[in-house]
Amino acid sequence: MIDISVSNLVKEFEVGTKILDGLTFQVDTGERVGLLGPNGCGKTTLLRILTGVMDYDEGEVVIAPGKRLGLISQIPVYPEGYTVEDVLDTAFTPLRVMEEEMGCLAERMGEEPALMARYDKLAAAFQTGGGYETDTNKNKVCNGLSISQEMRQRPFDKLSGGEKTRVNLGRLILEDTDILLLDEPTNHLDLRATEWLEEYLEKFKGTVLTVSHDRYFLDKVVGRVIEIQNGRAEFYAGNYSFYAVEKERRYEEKLKQYEKEQAKIEQLEKSVEQLRTWAYSGMDKTFRRAKSMEKRIERMRTTDRPTRERKMEVRFGEREFRGDEVLTVKNLEKSFGDRTLFSGVNLEVEGGERIALLGDNGTGKSTLIKILMGEESADGGKLRLGPTVRIGYLPQIIHFDHPERNLVDTMLYALDCTPQTARNRLASFKFRGEDVFKPVSALSGGEQSRLRLCMLMDSKINLLILDEPTNHLDIQSREWIEEAVEEYEGNLLFVSHDRYFIDRFATRIWMLEDGHITDFKGTYQEYQAAKQRQKQLAAAPVKETAAQEPKKEKPKRPGGTKELEKQVNAAERAVAKAEEQMYDLSLQIEEAASDYLKLQELYEQREALEEEILKLYGTWESLSAQLEEARG
Repeated sequence: MIDISVSNLVKEFEVGTKILDGLTFQVDTGERVGLLGPNGCGKTTLLRILTGVMDYDEGEVVIAPGKRLGLISQIPVYPEGYTVEDVLDTAFTPLRVMEEEMGCLAERMGEEPALMARYDKLAAAFQTGGGYETDTNKNKVCNGLSISQEMRQRPFDKLSGGEKTRVNLGRLILEDTDILLLDEPTNHLDLRATEWLEEYLEKFKGTVLTVSHDRYFLDKVVGRVIEIQNGRAEFYAGNYSFYAVEKERRYEEKLKQYEKEQAKIEQLEKSVEQLRTWAYSGMDKTFRRAKSMEKRIERMRTTDRPTRERKMEVRFGEREFRGDEVLTVKNLEKSFGDRTLFSGVNLEVEGGERIALLGDNGTGKSTLIKILMGEESADGGKLRLGPTVRIGYLPQIIHFDHPERNLVDTMLYALDCTPQTARNRLASFKFRGEDVFKPVSALSGGEQSRLRLCMLMDSKINLLILDEPTNHLDIQSREWIEEAVEEYEGNLLFVSHDRYFIDRFATRIWMLEDGHITDFKGTYQEYQAAKQRQKQLAAAPVKETAAQEPKKEKPKRPGGTKELEKQVNAAERAVAKAEEQMYDLSLQIEEAASDYLKLQELYEQREALEEEILKLYGTWESLSAQLEEARG
């Protein structure tokens, strides 16, 4: 069944400039599709069209009838004074309406028995919609997305943009939407919340169409990629890794086809030239052959030379590093009011290290970076930079002292260079033509990051500090920055939630949690593996004890396997009895469909019985395994 169908979609913002030009695709029920393309290609525009927020000029958009569709980037305006809890509760509005109607019907059913059918229908819908598990589901989602109890009491309109996005994602998940449209869902999520979202989407039974530049997320979540190129769709039957390889293969294939055609055209053109020479000698047939061959050449010019974005010509100006000492931190601490961000931080950084500073949102990563940069003062401890260390810094929030200046003037004032040098530098960072005369204030967040990076490239540095360098950048721009960092051979310290970036560059991990930094010398994958081993070691003693307990309690069985056989048979009878009780309970639930209070009581009994049955099955399986072993 098709959930989303788009045919020949056209959207034009300026006359003659079509952002979508005949876009056609479909998404089937249950599919996970990644929507890719550079910033400005129309991805967010398409999502807004699908939700009906934006109109389109031509084509057809069809959403499967009866399917509920939700867009994460769309943050509704809520009444003044609404708390985060109130916003999350709006997800249950249909259930609350049902509950109120059921209450009214329950009061009137004694006088009007005909209302029983309506009540039964509502009760079934209420149960199916999760009406009895709203608080449990809400707590699970809030825990997964790091929405604390304190945050749930705060006014929604006082939250940051990232916090609002997180709450809105939670609300959307709680609504149990059939079709999820996600526009950069991981942009404001820390690593833990991103991993939780990936696990949720893995179990989600509906359809997902996501715009994302998070390559790890795309690899984990999507099974198909639609790339928007020049307003049209290119299709790739796999995740991001498949897409990257297949895109390169298609480029090489088109290039070979183009070069083959050009070689043939060149050969034919030489033949035409020879035929024309003979034709001038009075050979009319030869002239006609030349004309025919020219027409053939024109028909062959069907393949344009394939193009791909040129790489940015980027390289950091590096300063020679002398000595072993880069950075020394002793007993560093920082608090805001009663809240301690971190304390007792002791670290030593040597030359050539590439360090990822990780942790949940709000743990103090950016604050620590600001202390290193002298933008914040510590409450205690010491921090010392090596005497030959020179820092280059790309902050998370880019600030320009004169945002009214255009790009060329900004470069001229900052770098004291010639206008031509400024334009050459800007061109190497994909700022070309009239774009260089835009005011800085007109740039997007990603473009401002690119401009700041462009200015940073001239600096002679040997310690590069990056705070969320890939935020708000499309995949192509992320790859440009990665190429620059790859070329850079000095010391690197960065904060990031981009696991692809972390995995590529980190040789040492600083994990900031619970006010302390865990210092791990190794790659991100090695760190993850070490964490997993710790979990297994922590769980191992418990498992061993559990495995040994039955052996300690087992009585000696002089009759060989007979005692075990009796125990297995007893366990089977216990399971059968519990299953009969579950069947009886199901009949009682059906009979009590009109009694709201009785239903609640029966559902609680059912949950308890389900747990009991699981335990009984566990006992039966354990005993059966022992019997099998004894017989073997």
